[in-house]
Amino acid sequence: GLRERWHLHKSRHITYTHHQHLTTITTMSSQARGLNNFITDLRNAKSKEEESSRIEVELAKIRKKFNPGGGTKLAADGSNPSLSSYQRKKYIWKLVYIHVLGYEVDFGHAEVLALVRSKKYGEKSVGYVALSLLLRGSDPVMGGVIDTIKKDLTMAPMIKVGGGKSSSKGGGVKNDATQCLALCSLANISGLELIQAMHVEVQHILVSKGSTEQVKKKAALCLLRLTRTSPNLISGRIFAPHVVQLLQDKHLGVLTSVMSLLNGLASQQTEEYGVLIPNIVHILSVLVLKKDCAREYLYYRTPSPWLQIKLLKFLQLYPDAIEGHDIGMGGNDHVGQLINVVTRIMFETEVSDSINKSNADHAILFEAVNLIVAWGTTCPPEMREGAMNILGKFISVREPNIRYLGLSTMAQLAQIDGSVEGAKKHQATVLVSLKDADISVRRRALDLLFVICDTDNAERIVDELVAHLVVADASIREEMVLKIAILAEKYATDLRWYVDTILKLISISGDYVSDPIWHRVVQIVTNHPQGDLQGYAAATLFLAVSTHRCHETTVRVAAYILGEFGFLIAERPGMSGEEQFHVLHQHWYNVDTQTRSILISSYAKLANLYEECRPLVAPVFAKSKNSVDVEVQQRCAEYASMREAFSPEAVEDLLREMPPFEDKRRSALELRLLETEGENS
Repeated sequence: GLRERWHLHKSRHITYTHHQHLTTITTMSSQARGLNNFITDLRNAKSKEEESSRIEVELAKIRKKFNPGGGTKLAADGSNPSLSSYQRKKYIWKLVYIHVLGYEVDFGHAEVLALVRSKKYGEKSVGYVALSLLLRGSDPVMGGVIDTIKKDLTMAPMIKVGGGKSSSKGGGVKNDATQCLALCSLANISGLELIQAMHVEVQHILVSKGSTEQVKKKAALCLLRLTRTSPNLISGRIFAPHVVQLLQDKHLGVLTSVMSLLNGLASQQTEEYGVLIPNIVHILSVLVLKKDCAREYLYYRTPSPWLQIKLLKFLQLYPDAIEGHDIGMGGNDHVGQLINVVTRIMFETEVSDSINKSNADHAILFEAVNLIVAWGTTCPPEMREGAMNILGKFISVREPNIRYLGLSTMAQLAQIDGSVEGAKKHQATVLVSLKDADISVRRRALDLLFVICDTDNAERIVDELVAHLVVADASIREEMVLKIAILAEKYATDLRWYVDTILKLISISGDYVSDPIWHRVVQIVTNHPQGDLQGYAAATLFLAVSTHRCHETTVRVAAYILGEFGFLIAERPGMSGEEQFHVLHQHWYNVDTQTRSILISSYAKLANLYEECRPLVAPVFAKSKNSVDVEVQQRCAEYASMREAFSPEAVEDLLREMPPFEDKRRSALELRLLETEGENS
């Protein structure tokens, strides 16, 4: 079929809606020989150039048919009155087909509008399909069709089928088909002018008792599209009573469409629709507790799962819905009903052999758990504990989609006060998920570990993450490094372990260790003069840069720490000031100018402290005074002339160790993590 054609595979993407139109066109082509031949020619094209050439010929032919010239008088609306109904439909179908294939169609609008104005259903349906695809609400010609669309929406005439006369017995069709055509086109076209002109009519159709179920469904979805294009189009205070009436409809298809609309409206004006919570709970209880559902809406014996999901999503917008109510103590009836519904969903959802039923039931179950997450601490503790146990089962199954949802939802649930202990019971399972073949599952496992980590399990989790970092994909390494660094700092009971952890990060994934991470190491070491942390860090980094091969980030950290605190280890064997200079300077020719700038400052401090370092440092400064890098050149020139320009006391004061850094309430790493999560959301 059309999806198998070479150019659709290579260069175009056809949406589901376009595919539906293509199916309609293919059906029409069996009735129109010229259209059928045209489609066959395009399908048989051996190259894109051949296809384009055939389309250009056809466009020229159609353009000439629409505007033949030679004294042919066009109608007032610009259409060609000499075209028969068959010809006009055939040419418009060709234009639609060409448009769906991705080619520009910038003419024929008058003929499209002529079809829309037709009294014949066959012509009107072709016109509305073309109107939806070929025109936009901002096109100037749309002003000429607003009255026609409004009539089709409101006047409810009988529409002729074929060429016969309409009658109540035979050839007539109810206006609901025409109303549906107009509503679908209006939703697809949108446009501010159309929205302002039509939204009141759409609301009236939706709430009218005379509208059929099919029309109500289309009207609800059309209104949803209009409100997405133009937010705050509808006043919630005024429209909420109408929604109450709509929610009493017995047709589940209407209820499903109305809930789609309601979720969209409530997300814009949440407070205005809070009064509908009892109605929503009643519908949900009928489906879940009574299993009262029309047979055609039973999906593998599950009553209308899509409607249940939409109802639960609406309730998630109101996290305070059960706060302040005496649950189970004779409080509000709808609150007790709601607790019973959620409890039934959680504890009576069974695993099914049918994949389709299992997917539907699990979708409802996850929305129920999301509702518990939304309630937070106002939710009864036993429900939160039950939800955590259910999620613990889900993260152990083989199905990756279920594991993904389980990990993601558990991470949200664990953030509620008092729930993290329940999540920590599943720590071993989460660590296994960190090695999953699916990258998205690994990301969710990492998020969950980040949430459940505390002083009790930090060392084990961090060590496991560091060990996994060796084999982790490049796509997740940066996030892992950042979160490991935050956890190591936040929950370190021994800062020496923190320093060791960061150095491991640098040695394993140095390219993914951003500047804020090693800056934070420097800040922590500088701000903790008590104990032996500074000496430990200096000795550890001295050994780390003693080898010829080490990451440049390690050189940067070592240069700073040894320059500041190298004097603490200078008396140790093999760690004198001269040795410190040599282990740092062996990397001089392998690092960039930013690292050299840090090394230069360290050399100046070493030369100030140790007499034997001055003849080693002076040639480096002299040679680098002519460096092409301005920062390196300036530092060398200033440090070299410092002793001549200032007294020894002043030099000593200038080169003493840095004062403690400002202790901010939130570290730069946490701010960076928030930025990263914002970019990925």
